[in-house]
Amino acid sequence: MRPVLVRAADAANAAKKHPKASEEQRKLRKEMLDKYDANKDGKLDKKERAKISKEDQEKLEKAGLARHRAKGEDHEKKDSSK
Repeated sequence: MRPVLVRAADAANAAKKHPKASEEQRKLRKEMLDKYDANKDGKLDKKERAKISKEDQEKLEKAGLARHRAKGEDHEKKDSSK
C-alpha cells in the first residue's frame, strides 16, 4: 500500500511543475505546429524544431513555451568553415 501513496504524491507534485497553458499559449503552440510540423504528427521533432526562425523562437520564449536547450546546444546554425 505504501508505494501507491508515494506514486500519488509524485503525481501531485508533477501537476504543479506544469501549470495549464493560457489561451494565448495554446494559440501560439497551434500556430507553431501548423507552421513547422512537417510530418503532421502533432509534435515538433528535433529537425522541425531546428527550423524555427529566430523571430518565432523569441515569440515562444516570451510566451514561456520555449524548450530548454541542452548544455552546449545552439539554436543558430554554426559556421562550418571554422
